[in-house]
Amino acid sequence: MKPPPAGWPRLSSAIFYNRAALAIPWLCEAFGFEVQLRVDGEHGDIAHSQLVFGEALVMVSEGGEGRPQRFGVPLRSPQALGGANTQSVMIYVDDADAHCQRARQAGARIVHEPKVEDYGAGYWADKSYGALDLEGHLWWFVERVRG
Repeated sequence: MKPPPAGWPRLSSAIFYNRAALAIPWLCEAFGFEVQLRVDGEHGDIAHSQLVFGEALVMVSEGGEGRPQRFGVPLRSPQALGGANTQSVMIYVDDADAHCQRARQAGARIVHEPKVEDYGAGYWADKSYGALDLEGHLWWFVERVRG
């Protein structure tokens, strides 16, 4: 398998918000992302952005009613779907407790308090927590405690 292009992870995710311009600074404050690229659209919306957390990359842009479909697919925030999520994002952090406190202080809704999940001696143990962002996307933040 060839390596991905320089500076790109093998996998990244795109997340759609009704108000991406508000979500981007919130994601930076609450979860520690940094803006790598932001492309503003014609009407004050976000056409494309790239947020990084270490080597992880997530693309954030606008979705919702009245916005153009991409690839013939409507793009929606969980806020527009009664809170439904069809995927969640998981990111490794150095300290799940401290990260959770940061997220909570920024207004994230913690849906799973930090807890160690031990998969047995032949596997690993992680401390993780789950949080909903300001539009209801589910995020998991995980600290490896035994490899």
